[in-house]
Amino acid sequence: MKLKPLGDRVIVKQDEAEETTAGGLLLSSGSKEKPTTGVVLAVGEGRTTEDGKTIPVPVEVGDRVIYGKYGGTEIEIEGETVMILRTDDIYAVQE
Repeated sequence: MKLKPLGDRVIVKQDEAEETTAGGLLLSSGSKEKPTTGVVLAVGEGRTTEDGKTIPVPVEVGDRVIYGKYGGTEIEIEGETVMILRTDDIYAVQE
């Protein structure tokens, strides 16, 4: 992917939406809820403070993350839909 996030932003590949409910019912494409988990594809260099120090991004490429439902911007690049998020929109790293 030829996209580099700036500052404290990260690029995340969203997990696929669930096709069925826990009870086995098929979901229509309009009723599928967007996932709030994914894999980090790229990270920025970090946030710069007022005194010029750089605070590094707390996630790495390959980390599985959980992020806010309404955070970030969804874009399509090279035929793939990805999310660009600020690190503040990331709630946790799955281990």
